Amino acid sequence: MATLRPFRALRPPAALAAQVASPPYDVVSTKEARALAAGNADSFLRVSRPEIDLPEGVDEHSDPVYAKGRENLDELVRRGVLRADSEPRFYVYAQRMGEHRQTGLVACASVDEYDRDVIKKHEKTRADKEDDRVRHIDTLSAHDEPVFLTYRAVPDIDAAIEEVKRAAPEYDLVTPDGVAHQLWVVPPALGARIEQLFGGVPALYVADGHHRSAAASRVHAARRGQPGEHDGFLAVVFPHDQMQILAYNRLVRDPQRRSPDALLEALRQVLDLEPAKDPRPDHPLAFGVYLGGRWWHAHVRKGSFDAADPVKALDCSIAQDQLLEPLFGIRDPRTSKDVDFVGGIRGHQELERRVNEEGWSLALHLFPTRIEQLIAVSDAGKLMPPKSTWFEPKLRSGLFVHSF
Repeated sequence: MATLRPFRALRPPAALAAQVASPPYDVVSTKEARALAAGNADSFLRVSRPEIDLPEGVDEHSDPVYAKGRENLDELVRRGVLRADSEPRFYVYAQRMGEHRQTGLVACASVDEYDRDVIKKHEKTRADKEDDRVRHIDTLSAHDEPVFLTYRAVPDIDAAIEEVKRAAPEYDLVTPDGVAHQLWVVPPALGARIEQLFGGVPALYVADGHHRSAAASRVHAARRGQPGEHDGFLAVVFPHDQMQILAYNRLVRDPQRRSPDALLEALRQVLDLEPAKDPRPDHPLAFGVYLGGRWWHAHVRKGSFDAADPVKALDCSIAQDQLLEPLFGIRDPRTSKDVDFVGGIRGHQELERRVNEEGWSLALHLFPTRIEQLIAVSDAGKLMPPKSTWFEPKLRSGLFVHSF
């Protein structure tokens, strides 16, 4: 069963929601965060990226940075920019990006269920990033940014969520990237019904936020026996059939410095190539390849991978197993300097620009991982390769905080 609990959110008044709402900490650099928050004392980036309020060049993992995050959170509460709701509630959060719509439940998920793999993972965390989130969350005594969870859609839950949305939203804003965000506070009686319905959901899946959820588990373990609601972590939970995953593309540098013609010949040894007009592959088991100033489509050969293995059958795994390691010597894409990753939201033009301007040998435009593949890998207890999924739209930070 999936345990989701209401909580007393720290959140902005409706009139300030647009000023507070910020991109997640891990999709903007310090430089970008400084620019986005410039002239806006209410920006939540002052909590999620607190180094922007300290002198340039400060180590973002130093004690003063974590302390500044807590100081800034306390300041936003003191000034009334963030206010605690009077009682625990669930919240419904809807997003619109172009033609895509997704609606999730904002709640506290269970650390115990995370530890017992009722909340399933598909990604290996990095120790340094996990340590950073532990220090950040522990210093704040709050989960300031939500974990993105999903579950196999349940019609009765869909219906209950839609019932909440019949009322006027409390927040209704469009962020500078053109994404619309709406928030509803769930009435207690309807919240009790939704909580009961989720009790019948056998598993939740981490879509995005593995480091935040792992950090929440560690903070709870360290604080066990101490007062406070640190046994739950902030999450937005979406049905699987509303998820939008974009391609997570690759830039590759050839250590051998082969010519474009030589690289094409090497690719033809393992894949079937044809010239392409559209950089994007239109089906799985195919890659767009930008090489020598033009795009090609490369098709994976039947029987060249283990289709019964949910990890080996991923397009990103095939790219690693058939191209990156054997042709370019990239054994560990997490640490190699010869590969870089570009989220699909940036478009194929970004791949072309970086190959042309930065000296990369080629770009790979992948077909997006499907949500069903993510669930299959998680159910098998396996892990995906790094940078397998790019979820859009991103959850906005600052619209709700779980203080414990």
